[in-house]
Amino acid sequence: MSVSCVVGLQWGDEGKGKIVDILSAKSDFVVRYQGGSNAGHTVVIGKEKFVLHLIPSGILHEKVKCVIGNGVVIDPSLLLEEINMLEKRNIKVAKRLFISERAHLVFPYHKQIDALSETNLGSGKIGTTGRGIGPAYADKINRIGIRVIDLFKPNTLQERLKTNIKDKEALLKTKLSFAKIYSEYNSYAQKMKPYVADTRVMVRDAIESGKRILFEAAQGTLLNIDLGTYPFVTSSHSDTTGIPGGTGIPPGKIAGVTGILKAYTTRVGSGPFPTELKDALGEEIRQRGGEFGATTGRPRRCGWLDFVSARYTTEINGVDNLAITKLDVISHLKEIRVATAYKYNGKTYHDFPADIKIIENAKPVYKTLPGWQKSLSGVKKYKELPVNARRYLEFIEKMLRARISIISIGAKRDETIFNSY
Repeated sequence: MSVSCVVGLQWGDEGKGKIVDILSAKSDFVVRYQGGSNAGHTVVIGKEKFVLHLIPSGILHEKVKCVIGNGVVIDPSLLLEEINMLEKRNIKVAKRLFISERAHLVFPYHKQIDALSETNLGSGKIGTTGRGIGPAYADKINRIGIRVIDLFKPNTLQERLKTNIKDKEALLKTKLSFAKIYSEYNSYAQKMKPYVADTRVMVRDAIESGKRILFEAAQGTLLNIDLGTYPFVTSSHSDTTGIPGGTGIPPGKIAGVTGILKAYTTRVGSGPFPTELKDALGEEIRQRGGEFGATTGRPRRCGWLDFVSARYTTEINGVDNLAITKLDVISHLKEIRVATAYKYNGKTYHDFPADIKIIENAKPVYKTLPGWQKSLSGVKKYKELPVNARRYLEFIEKMLRARISIISIGAKRDETIFNSY
């Protein structure tokens, strides 16, 4: 399919970095449409490990062009750090990375507000990364945000920055240096200029000329601002609904959606997690899976695969292909449990509820499947997988009514099975 999308079907950390890297090999453009530096996509190539926060992981393929769409909020200092990191590791970025002039910017005061908000929420805190993403999106919605294009209009930048600083000083109850912030962001203008473009036109023209386009999300669907476990969500549309608004490309252009599902479930930060394992097994899975945040290093909460939420995210994204990741992590288990429904106050829920209190207090209805207790190391073909591993995958397909096309059994590129049956 010439125009497709990759989305995470859980609370993020599903392995989007690796899957995008693999699919990028057959793409001409990879386009990020939402999020900011609060995302961390990890790709392992041979003995090298790359952790990317803003730049799509397609950048690791030399012939691929990467786009940061207007729906992303950009921290210029972190973006330039990422560019420098890649260049130092012999990954060419010039003339391959393009940034929307309509994308909004993250400022130092956004990070201060982020930290203050979490402190004020106390035990009810969201568990943000502290990168200022939410406050930057809030300014965007409040129509006081500062965009990339404003960096090249000194008078506009000065005017808007002065207004913002006055507003933020009242909120933070502290003095901010206009001169320092203006000087810093004015210096970013020339450094970023070679990468800035009208990316909507660029992607539109690429689609019309038959180029292969891959859209990527930064966070998982259950963190979507509208459809996720609100208020424990991110500040943008992390599912396929974010593509039109985040890039200017109409939804009818998207021909296929690959949903990424970890063979178990993880979550970082606060929020409901019905199948969470708060015992030694949960810690064992965390250690075996290396479940620590790529952006913050925080330990991820681990639990069983949840089909109530996975059915929901598969449906709202219009998923037609599944990529299952980290199947190897649970290969040692004698039994594997999966949640097929929730029970709360005498009612059984097969559809994912909107009420956060129900999700927080629901008891999962589990089905137990036999494990395979065999290493998956060296497996190259679907038919070489242990019988019970195949049965587990077939059960996932049945429950989600979508075909599994990719199975990841390790972090490296070659630790991947392409399922052709």
